[in-house]
Amino acid sequence: MKRFCESEVSGHSLAWATADEMAQRLAAIIEASDDAILTKDLEGTITSWNRGAERLFGYRAPDIIGKPVTILLPDDRQDEEASILARLRRGEHVRRNETVRRCKDGSLVDISLSISPLRDANGAVIGASTIARDITERKRAEEWQRLVLHEMNHRMRNLFALSASLVSMSVRDAASAAELAAIVQERLGALARAHELTMPKDPVADPSDSVRLHALLHTILAPYHCSDHDQRLRIVGDDLDLTGRAVTAFALIFYELATNAAKYGALASPSGTVTIRSAVEDEMVTLVWDERGEPLGDGPKDEGFGSQLERVASRQIGGSIEREWRPDGLRVELKVARERL
Repeated sequence: MKRFCESEVSGHSLAWATADEMAQRLAAIIEASDDAILTKDLEGTITSWNRGAERLFGYRAPDIIGKPVTILLPDDRQDEEASILARLRRGEHVRRNETVRRCKDGSLVDISLSISPLRDANGAVIGASTIARDITERKRAEEWQRLVLHEMNHRMRNLFALSASLVSMSVRDAASAAELAAIVQERLGALARAHELTMPKDPVADPSDSVRLHALLHTILAPYHCSDHDQRLRIVGDDLDLTGRAVTAFALIFYELATNAAKYGALASPSGTVTIRSAVEDEMVTLVWDERGEPLGDGPKDEGFGSQLERVASRQIGGSIEREWRPDGLRVELKVARERL
């Protein structure tokens, strides 16, 4: 009997040791996870917080444990938590819920949430375990893909009008049919090269695989040059390297500006001029598109896709863009931090 009791105690001790070891391993896995993992009770109070959560949201564990999880919700998403807690109390799981959360510094981050109920020994729900994964880059890539597809559709609709503008410009410069054909062929080739630059670039491309800003602008404007000494188109100021996504963003912005100028603005007029100025100061890059020609009124009465394109493309490089319609033309100013290029 004594030997049996000793054996039973030894078995229980081994089981407790094994369970404790497994718990320690599980805790180590959670702590080392790249994903943000946290737990909360049924009142929405945070009860645990791993290092992944610290990296994602910016809060240290001692600073946020005991705080309501709603501290992470933007003002326009506060109602989400009540719905989530109601589902958890019913024992439901919340899987792959894509939403937005607020970090300690006030910035917003796109995340995917997976939330599971936590139960006690009797099976009653006592809280929840949440896994949050940063999907910001994926969302940005999806937005970029939508932008490019939309731009391709827009470009196809625009192609005939743009080709007609190029032919009209070429007629003014040609002395014969043969010369006209040569000029049109050259400009259409330049247009194709400019079009190629607007295709998406790998955002994690080798930094050494770069394009000079002024070379990019010359390529985009090449279809509209009348000669090598044409003073209607000028690019002045600081030159710099562009890599990855910045090449596509800049190409899209200035391709759209040049296209609209050829159809409706300064490049559609023999006396029109376009000057692009670039400057680097205090690690901030500023580019100004200065278009002057015949009076253009107050600009478009409604905001077309060109305006949307410039705005969305600027977001891809973290920049800001301002448009000013003047009686004699258009001024566009783009500002972006040099580190984003």
